[in-house]
Amino acid sequence: MNLSKIAILLAFASAGTQAWADDSASTTRLSVETYTYATQLDIKRVISVSDVGDQCGPGPAQMTYEDSHGQQHVLQYQVMGTGCSNG
Repeated sequence: MNLSKIAILLAFASAGTQAWADDSASTTRLSVETYTYATQLDIKRVISVSDVGDQCGPGPAQMTYEDSHGQQHVLQYQVMGTGCSNG
């Protein structure tokens, strides 16, 4: 094997290792905090909000957000569903 083939092989091997490391970091589970009126919120950026669906009445929703320190949090709270009909 010549030197250029070895260099290419090492480049591909290191790229695969970096991709594997990124994948494991993105699957970190965040603990879910339950919202109360006393909850002190520090929301810098909302990342995602779950859909409540077509249920009639209050139901749980979750919001993933980033605080002013760059930490991600998941907040669970109650919202009114959109499935009620008055007819």
